[in-house]
Amino acid sequence: MGSGVTAPVLTTGRLILRQIDEDDLDPHMTLLNTPAVMQDLGGVQPREVIAAKHAAARASFAAHGFGFMIMEERATGAMVGHCGLRHVAHPLAPNPQDFEIGWLVREDRWRRGYAHEAMRAVLDWGFATHGAPRIVAITIENNVGSWRLMEKLGMIRAPELDFNDPAMPPAYNPAIQYGITRGQWARGGNGDRSLD
Repeated sequence: MGSGVTAPVLTTGRLILRQIDEDDLDPHMTLLNTPAVMQDLGGVQPREVIAAKHAAARASFAAHGFGFMIMEERATGAMVGHCGLRHVAHPLAPNPQDFEIGWLVREDRWRRGYAHEAMRAVLDWGFATHGAPRIVAITIENNVGSWRLMEKLGMIRAPELDFNDPAMPPAYNPAIQYGITRGQWARGGNGDRSLD
């Protein structure tokens, strides 16, 4: 767990989502940067890559008031995940103007609904507080759990936003996207594009 210096950004019934602080790198490396958790996310990353992601999250909060956060379990204070909201970050994505959500949960907390709970709060925050017109999420076809959660959140497949990353192995291509508009979310995330 981090030093606790960063105040909560969002709270849910079971989670606290807070800004990333300098003390979060070591627990992130141990709890979240594991072969199981990172299986469909490019594999275990070097320390400097995770440190750069943390720095980017802090910079995003400083510049825009949103970014990726540490997910803590309210009952224990334990770091259980990483999630948040940012502008689409992948340089090959065709939609850099969109807002993007993302998440990962440590392996011993899988199948508890934490990602769903956190992402509902992040979507509310993105639309209500930050005025996002559309929010997307990026995954790969093999990451069934990820895109099933996107569908459960009311996001719909947006094949026109798919892209290939030649730096990644074939199993990670194409990157696929799901999206939801503010209007769709307000109507309960039914994915009906015809009403927008």
